[in-house]
Amino acid sequence: METPFKIPFYAKAALIAIGLFSFVYTMYLGREIIIPIVFGTIMAILLNPLVNYLTGKRINRIISISIVVLLAVLMVFGVLYMVSSQITMFSETFPQLKTKFNTSSNEFIHWVSHKFNISVSKINTWTKETQSEAMNHLELGERLTEAGSILFTLMLLPAYLFMILYYKPLLLDFIRKLFATEHHLAVVEVLMKTKRIIQSYLVGLFFEMLIIATLSSVALLLLGIEYAIILGITGAILNIIPYIGGIIAIALPMIIAFVTKDSSTYAILVFFIYLLIQFIDNHFIIPKIVASRVKLNALVSVVVILIGSAIWGIPGMFLSIPVTGILKVIFDHIEPLKPWGFLLGNIVPSASKFSFIK
Repeated sequence: METPFKIPFYAKAALIAIGLFSFVYTMYLGREIIIPIVFGTIMAILLNPLVNYLTGKRINRIISISIVVLLAVLMVFGVLYMVSSQITMFSETFPQLKTKFNTSSNEFIHWVSHKFNISVSKINTWTKETQSEAMNHLELGERLTEAGSILFTLMLLPAYLFMILYYKPLLLDFIRKLFATEHHLAVVEVLMKTKRIIQSYLVGLFFEMLIIATLSSVALLLLGIEYAIILGITGAILNIIPYIGGIIAIALPMIIAFVTKDSSTYAILVFFIYLLIQFIDNHFIIPKIVASRVKLNALVSVVVILIGSAIWGIPGMFLSIPVTGILKVIFDHIEPLKPWGFLLGNIVPSASKFSFIK
C-alpha cells in the first residue's frame, strides 16, 4: 500500500505565503471593481428583509427591489447633502476663520519669541518650511484620486444593489451547486450566520451613530455652539470611519467654536468633551453594541482595519470588520481552519495548556 504523499511544512508555508500575496495584490489591483460589489452585497443582505416584506404584500418583485434601491439612494443623497451643507457652511466662515487664525498665530509667535528669546523672522521661516513639507507629504493628487474612487463606487452601488437583490436566487443556487450534498447543511449554516452578522453589525452601527449624535448635539447645545445639531449628526456619521472620521468629527466643532466664540476656551472645552465622548464610544458603546455582534477581539479589529486601509483606503477601513467577521464564520466551519477562527474570536480562555510559559 502506497504511503500518502505529505507536503513538507516549509513547502506548505511557502504556498500559503504566495497565495496570500497573490490574493492581497489582486484585491488591491481590482479595488475599483471589487469594492462596489462588496458594498452592494452587504447592502443587499441588509435590505433583503424589506424586499421580502414588500413581496409578501403581493407587490411585484422588480417593483419591490426598485422601491428599496430608491430608498437607499435617497438615504445616501441625504447624507451627501448634509456633508455638502457643512462644506458650504465652512466656506462661508472661511474668511472669518482665516482672519482669526492669523491674529491668534501672530500673538502666539510673539509670545514664543519673547518667552524663548527667538527672533520672529526665524519662527516665520521655520513655519513656512513646515507648511511646505506638510503640503508635499499630503499627496493631494492621491487624495483626489481616492475621493473620485469613492464617488465612482457610490455611482455604481445602486446598479449592483439592484442586480444582487434580483439575482439572489441564482447566486444562492450557484453556491449550493459548488458543494456536495452532504455539505449543504453546513453551507446553509454559514450563509445564515453571515447574514445575521452583517445585519446585526450594521444595525449596531446605526444605534452607535444615534447615541453619538445625541451626546454630541446635547454637549454642543449646552456650550452654546452654533449649528450644534447638524455638527453632532455629521460627527456621528463621520465617526463610523475608523481613526480618520473621529479626528474630523472633533475638528469640525472646534473650528466653529474657535470662529464664532470670543474666547478660545470654548474650542478647548469642545476638544475635551469630544475626547470624553470618544472614550465612552470606544470603551462602552462599540464593545457592547457593535463589536459584540461581530465577535472579533480588539487586537484583530485594529489589525484588519489597518490592512483594509492599506489595500482599499477609507472603504477598506469600513469593510474590514464585517468581512473579517464573515471569514471567522467560514473558518469556524472548516476543520483545518478552526484554530484561525478561534484566534479571531473574542473568547479569552481562563487557562492554557501552555500556561507554564511566563
